[in-house]
Amino acid sequence: MSNERVYRMSFASVYPHYVKKAEKKGRSKAEVDQIIDWLTGYDATALSVALDDKRDFETFFATAPKMNPDRTQIKGVVCGVRVEKVKEKTMREIRYLDKLIDELARGKAMEKILRSASQE
Repeated sequence: MSNERVYRMSFASVYPHYVKKAEKKGRSKAEVDQIIDWLTGYDATALSVALDDKRDFETFFATAPKMNPDRTQIKGVVCGVRVEKVKEKTMREIRYLDKLIDELARGKAMEKILRSASQE
């Protein structure tokens, strides 16, 4: 699938898959939402609006209330691609989110997922 097609996918069409992946591993929708809030600044109300208006990934990230500057600490591989090496901005943001959801599903502690330890 081309990057352009991914960018044009609605975030609302993928969000349930993030939640399902987390819940299959005993994690919660609230934790998925916490990750999204940490990464993008979308609180519950803003996330609900973004889901309702079916904005695409490009718009979802471009209109995020406040992208977390600590997201650059996210390292690792998602779908065979090292996230910190992704050059294209929107795809890198998508991969950051994918990586955080993967970490949640693998049982990692929220403090580590949200890179809280580095801020203390």
